[in-house]
Amino acid sequence: MKVLGGTSRASVITLRKALADAVGKQSASDAANFASDLFTILTVLSSSVGLRRALTDNSRDKSAKAELISNLFGKNIKADAQAILATAASLRWSTPSELADAVEHLAVEAQSAAAEKSNEHEALERELFDFGRVLIANPDFRQALNTSADSNEGKLALLDAVVKGKYASSTLALLQKVVTLHRGRSIDATLAAYSHYVSTRNNRVVAHVKSAVELSVDQQKKLVAALTKQMGKEVHVNIEIDPKVLGGISIRYADDVIDGTMVNRLAEAGRALVS
Repeated sequence: MKVLGGTSRASVITLRKALADAVGKQSASDAANFASDLFTILTVLSSSVGLRRALTDNSRDKSAKAELISNLFGKNIKADAQAILATAASLRWSTPSELADAVEHLAVEAQSAAAEKSNEHEALERELFDFGRVLIANPDFRQALNTSADSNEGKLALLDAVVKGKYASSTLALLQKVVTLHRGRSIDATLAAYSHYVSTRNNRVVAHVKSAVELSVDQQKKLVAALTKQMGKEVHVNIEIDPKVLGGISIRYADDVIDGTMVNRLAEAGRALVS
């Protein structure tokens, strides 16, 4: 996943606070519409180098930037999304492209907030992970969604044929953007970025667990408790069955790997399963 420059990271922190204030006052449907508006802005920013440069030009007056935003988006985008973009344009960015990266982050967080308000936040994280497994298991499907030759309409129809009725509405909303707004990345990289933004919104770490056998509910609870204690913050666990993991589990989060296999039982989390 792309790492933003230091100046841009500071601006994203400011914007995330502004977003939290905005969605805190919204209903689930309003937050979903907010996310949709931010994705519309992202689409325009992604397609226009000139606009990105204009909005990140530090020599340009803030009022001129706000007027530009109003002229471009005033008829189709609600005031709250315009206000977020105006705030973004008033901040400093390491590169113009990182303004678009930030808007993407905010759009995903807004949709995650809508999921939370609809009691779909657990399903959202779980289903984004599940869709990643679907891509791995179906290379032809993955290739069809990755290719630039197919139209967005065709990709959406293909997505609908595979996942219709299986996922929560918030998950479907994000997956529709995953398959149509790659922004020069693979679908896998886009999905990984979205999953990271969702976990960031929920202020928790996502752990990817591989186990040779299916874990019981009690084992899963013990694992979550052990990882939460180790990380010092809430952990969401995605579990994948992998027969190659002989005799135990392998756990990955961030850049760290905890190996709970027969060869190397080092993790407290692994030991918690047999306590």
